[in-house]
Amino acid sequence: MEYVFLFSGQGSQFKGMAEDICKKYPAARAVIDTMSATAGEDIASFLWNTEPAELARSDRSQLAITAMQAAILAVLQEHGITPSAAAGFSLGEFSALYAAKVLDLTTMTKVVALRGKVMQKACEKLDAQGKASGGASGMAAVLKLAPERIIEVLKPYSDPEAGTVFAANLNSPMQTVVSGTAAGLDIAEKLCKEAGAKRVVRLAVAGPFHSPLMREAAEEFSAVLQDIPFNDPAIPIFSNVTGKRLLTGAEAKRNAVLHLTHPVRWLDEEQEIAALTSTAALLEVGPGMTLCNLWRDSGCAGNCRPTGTAEQLADVIDEYH
Repeated sequence: MEYVFLFSGQGSQFKGMAEDICKKYPAARAVIDTMSATAGEDIASFLWNTEPAELARSDRSQLAITAMQAAILAVLQEHGITPSAAAGFSLGEFSALYAAKVLDLTTMTKVVALRGKVMQKACEKLDAQGKASGGASGMAAVLKLAPERIIEVLKPYSDPEAGTVFAANLNSPMQTVVSGTAAGLDIAEKLCKEAGAKRVVRLAVAGPFHSPLMREAAEEFSAVLQDIPFNDPAIPIFSNVTGKRLLTGAEAKRNAVLHLTHPVRWLDEEQEIAALTSTAALLEVGPGMTLCNLWRDSGCAGNCRPTGTAEQLADVIDEYH
Protein backbone atom coordinates (compact mmCIF):
# COMPACT_ATOMS: atom_id res chain seq x y z
CA MET A 1 0.00 0.00 0.00
CA GLU A 2 1.27 3.45 -0.95
CA TYR A 3 0.43 6.48 1.16
CA VAL A 4 0.41 10.21 0.55
CA PHE A 5 0.88 12.14 3.79
CA LEU A 6 -0.93 15.49 4.01
CA PHE A 7 0.20 17.76 6.85
CA SER A 8 -2.28 20.29 8.24
CA GLY A 9 -1.60 23.97 8.85
CA GLN A 10 -1.84 26.66 11.49
CA GLY A 11 -5.34 27.17 12.86
CA SER A 12 -5.94 23.45 13.43
CA GLN A 13 -4.43 23.54 16.92
CA PHE A 14 -6.38 22.85 20.10
CA LYS A 15 -5.55 22.45 23.77
CA GLY A 16 -4.66 18.84 24.62
CA MET A 17 -3.71 17.72 21.13
CA ALA A 18 -1.47 14.63 20.87
CA GLU A 19 -1.75 13.85 24.59
CA ASP A 20 -3.58 10.56 23.96
CA ILE A 21 -1.10 9.66 21.21
CA CYS A 22 1.90 10.27 23.47
CA LYS A 23 0.37 8.15 26.25
CA LYS A 24 -0.17 5.24 23.86
CA TYR A 25 2.99 5.49 21.75
CA PRO A 26 6.36 6.24 23.42
CA ALA A 27 7.90 7.05 20.04
CA ALA A 28 5.61 10.07 19.79
CA ARG A 29 6.63 11.50 23.16
CA ALA A 30 10.32 10.91 22.33
CA VAL A 31 10.05 13.09 19.21
CA ILE A 32 8.34 15.89 21.11
CA ASP A 33 11.02 15.78 23.84
CA THR A 34 13.77 15.92 21.18
CA MET A 35 12.16 18.90 19.50
CA SER A 36 11.70 20.65 22.86
CA ALA A 37 15.41 20.28 23.59
CA THR A 38 16.30 21.65 20.15
CA ALA A 39 13.93 24.62 20.33
CA GLY A 40 14.59 25.41 23.99
CA GLU A 41 10.83 25.38 24.57
CA ASP A 42 8.48 23.11 26.52
CA ILE A 43 6.49 21.96 23.51
CA ALA A 44 4.53 19.41 25.56
CA SER A 45 3.21 22.30 27.63
CA PHE A 46 2.21 24.15 24.43
CA LEU A 47 0.29 21.04 23.37
CA TRP A 48 -1.46 20.17 26.59
CA ASN A 49 -1.60 23.16 28.93
CA THR A 50 -1.81 26.30 26.79
CA GLU A 51 -5.17 28.05 26.54
CA PRO A 52 -6.55 28.58 23.01
CA ALA A 53 -5.87 32.32 22.79
CA GLU A 54 -2.23 31.85 23.78
CA LEU A 55 -1.81 28.73 21.66
CA ALA A 56 -3.01 30.69 18.61
CA ARG A 57 0.17 32.80 18.74
CA SER A 58 2.41 31.91 15.80
CA ASP A 59 5.38 31.27 18.09
CA ARG A 60 3.31 28.70 20.01
CA SER A 61 1.03 27.06 17.45
CA GLN A 62 3.67 26.52 14.78
CA LEU A 63 5.95 24.53 17.07
CA ALA A 64 3.03 22.67 18.64
CA ILE A 65 1.43 21.57 15.35
CA THR A 66 4.77 20.62 13.81
CA ALA A 67 5.71 18.57 16.87
CA MET A 68 2.41 16.71 16.76
CA GLN A 69 2.92 15.96 13.08
CA ALA A 70 6.47 14.72 13.62
CA ALA A 71 5.23 12.57 16.50
CA ILE A 72 2.50 10.97 14.38
CA LEU A 73 4.99 10.46 11.56
CA ALA A 74 7.33 8.63 13.97
CA VAL A 75 4.55 6.30 15.08
CA LEU A 76 3.46 5.53 11.53
CA GLN A 77 7.04 4.84 10.46
CA GLU A 78 7.62 2.66 13.52
CA HIS A 79 4.77 0.48 12.23
CA GLY A 80 6.08 0.36 8.68
CA ILE A 81 3.83 3.05 7.19
CA THR A 82 5.96 5.48 5.19
CA PRO A 83 4.97 8.18 2.70
CA SER A 84 5.38 7.65 -1.02
CA ALA A 85 4.65 11.38 -1.45
CA ALA A 86 3.97 14.33 0.85
CA ALA A 87 2.36 17.74 0.89
CA GLY A 88 1.62 20.25 3.60
CA PHE A 89 -0.89 23.04 3.89
CA SER A 90 0.82 26.33 4.81
CA LEU A 91 2.85 25.58 7.96
CA GLY A 92 2.38 21.88 7.23
CA GLU A 93 4.72 22.18 4.26
CA PHE A 94 7.66 22.17 6.70
CA SER A 95 6.57 18.81 8.10
CA ALA A 96 6.26 17.59 4.52
CA LEU A 97 9.82 18.77 3.88
CA TYR A 98 10.89 16.72 6.89
CA ALA A 99 8.99 13.66 5.66
CA ALA A 100 10.70 14.04 2.26
CA LYS A 101 14.12 14.38 3.94
CA VAL A 102 14.63 17.92 2.64
CA LEU A 103 15.13 18.92 6.30
CA ASP A 104 16.19 16.72 9.20
CA LEU A 105 14.34 16.88 12.53
CA THR A 106 16.78 19.29 14.16
CA THR A 107 16.83 21.67 11.20
CA MET A 108 13.05 21.58 10.76
CA THR A 109 12.55 22.36 14.44
CA LYS A 110 14.92 25.33 14.30
CA VAL A 111 13.37 26.67 11.08
CA VAL A 112 9.79 26.38 12.37
CA ALA A 113 10.72 27.98 15.71
CA LEU A 114 12.34 30.92 13.92
CA ARG A 115 9.46 31.19 11.43
CA GLY A 116 6.96 31.30 14.28
CA LYS A 117 8.87 34.07 16.04
CA VAL A 118 9.29 36.13 12.88
CA MET A 119 5.61 35.82 12.03
CA GLN A 120 4.47 36.59 15.57
CA LYS A 121 6.60 39.73 15.59
CA ALA A 122 5.07 40.82 12.27
CA CYS A 123 1.56 40.07 13.53
CA GLU A 124 2.09 42.15 16.67
CA LYS A 125 3.33 45.07 14.58
CA LEU A 126 0.35 44.81 12.22
CA ASP A 127 -1.99 44.48 15.19
CA ALA A 128 -0.61 47.67 16.72
CA GLN A 129 -1.03 49.48 13.40
CA GLY A 130 -4.56 48.14 13.13
CA LYS A 131 -5.55 49.34 16.58
CA ALA A 132 -4.34 52.80 15.67
CA SER A 133 -6.37 52.78 12.45
CA GLY A 134 -9.58 51.06 13.56
CA GLY A 135 -9.14 47.30 13.64
CA ALA A 136 -6.78 44.33 13.44
CA SER A 137 -5.73 42.63 10.21
CA GLY A 138 -6.53 38.95 9.76
CA MET A 139 -8.17 36.36 7.53
CA ALA A 140 -11.69 35.31 6.52
CA ALA A 141 -13.09 32.24 4.78
CA VAL A 142 -15.35 32.89 1.80
CA LEU A 143 -17.78 30.00 1.27
CA LYS A 144 -19.59 28.83 -1.86
CA LEU A 145 -18.03 31.29 -4.31
CA ALA A 146 -15.55 30.20 -7.01
CA PRO A 147 -11.91 31.22 -6.34
CA GLU A 148 -11.67 32.85 -9.76
CA ARG A 149 -14.65 35.06 -8.98
CA ILE A 150 -13.21 36.09 -5.61
CA ILE A 151 -9.91 37.07 -7.22
CA GLU A 152 -11.83 39.06 -9.83
CA VAL A 153 -13.97 41.08 -7.39
CA LEU A 154 -11.01 41.81 -5.09
CA LYS A 155 -8.60 42.81 -7.87
CA PRO A 156 -9.00 46.61 -7.33
CA TYR A 157 -7.94 46.10 -3.69
CA SER A 158 -5.14 43.54 -4.24
CA ASP A 159 -2.24 45.57 -5.56
CA PRO A 160 0.94 43.95 -4.13
CA GLU A 161 2.33 47.32 -3.04
CA ALA A 162 -0.74 49.14 -1.74
CA GLY A 163 -3.54 46.60 -1.53
CA THR A 164 -5.64 45.92 1.55
CA VAL A 165 -7.09 42.45 0.86
CA PHE A 166 -5.85 39.38 -1.05
CA ALA A 167 -6.95 35.84 -1.92
CA ALA A 168 -4.63 33.86 0.36
CA ASN A 169 -5.67 30.19 0.51
CA LEU A 170 -7.24 28.66 -2.60
CA ASN A 171 -8.61 25.69 -0.72
CA SER A 172 -11.37 24.16 -2.79
CA PRO A 173 -14.05 25.11 -5.32
CA MET A 174 -16.24 25.98 -2.33
CA GLN A 175 -13.78 27.70 0.01
CA THR A 176 -11.22 30.46 -0.38
CA VAL A 177 -9.55 32.31 2.49
CA VAL A 178 -8.69 35.99 2.11
CA SER A 179 -6.12 38.00 4.07
CA GLY A 180 -6.30 41.71 4.70
CA THR A 181 -6.42 44.74 6.90
CA ALA A 182 -9.58 45.27 8.94
CA ALA A 183 -10.87 47.64 6.25
CA GLY A 184 -9.87 45.22 3.52
CA LEU A 185 -11.74 42.34 5.15
CA ASP A 186 -14.84 44.51 5.44
CA ILE A 187 -14.60 45.27 1.72
CA ALA A 188 -14.10 41.59 0.90
CA GLU A 189 -17.12 40.54 2.94
CA LYS A 190 -19.35 43.09 1.19
CA LEU A 191 -18.13 42.36 -2.35
CA CYS A 192 -18.07 38.58 -2.00
CA LYS A 193 -21.58 38.44 -0.58
CA GLU A 194 -22.81 40.70 -3.39
CA ALA A 195 -21.11 38.29 -5.85
CA GLY A 196 -22.99 35.33 -4.40
CA ALA A 197 -20.93 33.96 -1.50
CA LYS A 198 -23.04 32.03 0.97
CA ARG A 199 -21.04 33.18 4.00
CA VAL A 200 -17.88 35.05 4.93
CA VAL A 201 -16.42 33.86 8.24
CA ARG A 202 -13.66 35.70 10.11
CA LEU A 203 -10.94 33.29 11.32
CA ALA A 204 -9.19 33.19 14.69
CA VAL A 205 -5.65 33.67 13.37
CA ALA A 206 -2.88 36.01 14.38
CA GLY A 207 -2.45 37.90 11.12
CA PRO A 208 -2.96 38.28 7.34
CA PHE A 209 -0.89 35.25 6.31
CA HIS A 210 0.06 34.40 2.71
CA SER A 211 -0.32 37.97 1.52
CA PRO A 212 1.95 40.91 0.67
CA LEU A 213 1.08 42.34 4.10
CA MET A 214 3.65 39.83 5.46
CA ARG A 215 6.46 41.30 3.35
CA GLU A 216 8.65 42.38 6.29
CA ALA A 217 8.36 38.93 7.86
CA ALA A 218 9.40 37.31 4.56
CA GLU A 219 12.49 39.52 4.35
CA GLU A 220 13.49 38.61 7.89
CA PHE A 221 12.81 34.91 7.32
CA SER A 222 14.91 34.97 4.14
CA ALA A 223 17.88 36.19 6.18
CA VAL A 224 17.27 33.44 8.74
CA LEU A 225 17.32 30.73 6.04
CA GLN A 226 20.41 31.98 4.24
CA ASP A 227 22.86 29.48 5.77
CA ILE A 228 20.44 26.59 6.33
CA PRO A 229 20.86 23.66 3.91
CA PHE A 230 17.81 22.24 2.09
CA ASN A 231 18.37 18.81 0.53
CA ASP A 232 16.75 17.57 -2.66
CA PRO A 233 13.53 15.65 -1.87
CA ALA A 234 13.76 11.88 -1.42
CA ILE A 235 10.08 11.42 -2.40
CA PRO A 236 7.64 13.53 -4.43
CA ILE A 237 6.62 16.66 -2.55
CA PHE A 238 4.40 19.52 -3.66
CA SER A 239 4.61 23.29 -3.23
CA ASN A 240 1.93 25.64 -1.93
CA VAL A 241 3.49 28.50 -3.92
CA THR A 242 3.28 26.87 -7.36
CA GLY A 243 0.74 24.11 -6.74
CA LYS A 244 3.22 21.76 -8.44
CA ARG A 245 5.88 19.25 -7.51
CA LEU A 246 9.08 20.53 -5.90
CA LEU A 247 12.17 19.12 -7.59
CA THR A 248 15.15 20.54 -5.68
CA GLY A 249 16.16 21.72 -2.25
CA ALA A 250 17.04 25.12 -3.69
CA GLU A 251 13.49 25.51 -4.98
CA ALA A 252 12.09 24.42 -1.63
CA LYS A 253 14.19 27.03 0.14
CA ARG A 254 13.08 29.80 -2.23
CA ASN A 255 9.46 28.85 -1.85
CA ALA A 256 9.74 28.74 1.95
CA VAL A 257 10.26 32.51 1.82
CA LEU A 258 7.69 33.19 -0.93
CA HIS A 259 5.28 31.13 1.17
CA LEU A 260 4.73 34.06 3.54
CA THR A 261 3.55 36.52 0.89
CA HIS A 262 2.03 34.26 -1.79
CA PRO A 263 -1.27 32.37 -1.79
CA VAL A 264 -1.55 28.69 -0.93
CA ARG A 265 -2.60 26.98 -4.17
CA TRP A 266 -4.00 23.94 -2.40
CA LEU A 267 -6.61 23.05 -5.00
CA ASP A 268 -3.93 22.97 -7.72
CA GLU A 269 -1.74 20.93 -5.40
CA GLU A 270 -4.49 18.38 -4.79
CA GLN A 271 -4.95 17.92 -8.53
CA GLU A 272 -1.20 17.41 -9.00
CA ILE A 273 -1.14 14.86 -6.19
CA ALA A 274 -4.10 13.00 -7.64
CA ALA A 275 -2.51 12.88 -11.09
CA LEU A 276 0.79 11.48 -9.78
CA THR A 277 -0.49 9.16 -7.05
CA SER A 278 -3.86 7.94 -8.29
CA THR A 279 -3.69 4.59 -6.46
CA ALA A 280 -2.32 5.83 -3.13
CA ALA A 281 -4.22 6.16 0.14
CA LEU A 282 -4.21 9.60 1.75
CA LEU A 283 -3.54 10.28 5.42
CA GLU A 284 -3.97 13.66 7.13
CA VAL A 285 -1.09 13.88 9.59
CA GLY A 286 -1.86 16.37 12.35
CA PRO A 287 -4.79 17.70 14.36
CA GLY A 288 -8.30 17.65 12.94
CA MET A 289 -9.47 16.65 9.48
CA THR A 290 -9.53 19.92 7.53
CA LEU A 291 -7.45 18.50 4.70
CA CYS A 292 -9.59 15.39 4.44
CA ASN A 293 -12.64 17.64 4.05
CA LEU A 294 -10.88 19.76 1.41
CA TRP A 295 -9.86 16.62 -0.47
CA ARG A 296 -13.48 15.49 -0.52
CA ASP A 297 -14.57 18.91 -1.80
CA SER A 298 -11.87 18.94 -4.49
CA GLY A 299 -13.52 16.22 -6.54
CA CYS A 300 -10.27 14.24 -6.71
CA ALA A 301 -10.56 10.46 -6.51
CA GLY A 302 -9.74 8.60 -3.31
CA ASN A 303 -10.44 8.97 0.38
CA CYS A 304 -8.41 10.77 3.02
CA ARG A 305 -8.22 9.47 6.59
CA PRO A 306 -7.33 11.47 9.72
CA THR A 307 -4.66 10.36 12.22
CA GLY A 308 -5.00 13.11 14.85
CA THR A 309 -6.18 10.93 17.74
CA ALA A 310 -4.77 7.73 19.22
CA GLU A 311 -7.89 5.88 18.09
CA GLN A 312 -7.64 7.14 14.50
CA LEU A 313 -3.94 6.35 14.40
CA ALA A 314 -4.52 2.83 15.75
CA ASP A 315 -7.20 2.21 13.11
CA VAL A 316 -4.78 3.12 10.30
CA ILE A 317 -2.04 0.93 11.78
CA ASP A 318 -4.39 -2.02 12.30
CA GLU A 319 -5.69 -1.76 8.75
CA TYR A 320 -2.13 -1.67 7.36
CA HIS A 321 -1.18 -4.85 9.21
